[in-house]
Amino acid sequence: MTWRLRNLFRLTSATPSEPGSARVLTQPLSHRLRKLLPGRRLRPTVLLGLVLTTIVTMTLPRSLPEASAQELAAALWTRASFPVEDFQTYTSPFGYRSDPLSGNARFHYGLDLAAPNGSYIRNWWGGEVLWVEDKGACGTSIGIKSGEWTHIYCHMHGHVEGSGQNKTMVDRNGGIQLRIGQAVPAGARIGRVGMTGRTTGPHLHWGLKYQDNWVDPALVLRAMYVSQQAAL
Repeated sequence: MTWRLRNLFRLTSATPSEPGSARVLTQPLSHRLRKLLPGRRLRPTVLLGLVLTTIVTMTLPRSLPEASAQELAAALWTRASFPVEDFQTYTSPFGYRSDPLSGNARFHYGLDLAAPNGSYIRNWWGGEVLWVEDKGACGTSIGIKSGEWTHIYCHMHGHVEGSGQNKTMVDRNGGIQLRIGQAVPAGARIGRVGMTGRTTGPHLHWGLKYQDNWVDPALVLRAMYVSQQAAL
């Protein structure tokens, strides 16, 4: 996973503007961390690791001592999975961009990861399938709930069968079948990169929310990289 994370510097060099009412959690947290460490010159990678570790620490049991909670939170990032096999490049970051179809400025609520058509997608963190869909701009897509986090995967192969709580995302050629409420471990194959929905080429659109607030996925991947390097 390391080599796939190294070229994230360009995606995290600037914090995007707030998209209307959606709040990007990492921006205020990074400012707070700088105030807590006056006079310290923090490298961007270290700062990002601290920001995302702070977010995870807030979700851990209150009974844990603060130092133990921080160590555990940092270690947790090493258990998360990079979301795409056969990854090629990052094609569109989180934030405002020129829409590839209309040319208009629009906020992009995720990170686009290009890969060959049919490449497998892996679950970022263990959780339960929250919803499955095959309509709209996201195409065939799933949302997975992991505690306070929701991770979203768009433009996949397959389609949805059933209705209500019996909805199931089915990709028979890829050997994938996921139903609402199903438990999925970190790293499990959950779909394949495709071109369903509103897209100009095969890629995974990966979105992240923490407590229903959008978070830049590039910051999360950078925190994973920092933890991985610290564990070596």
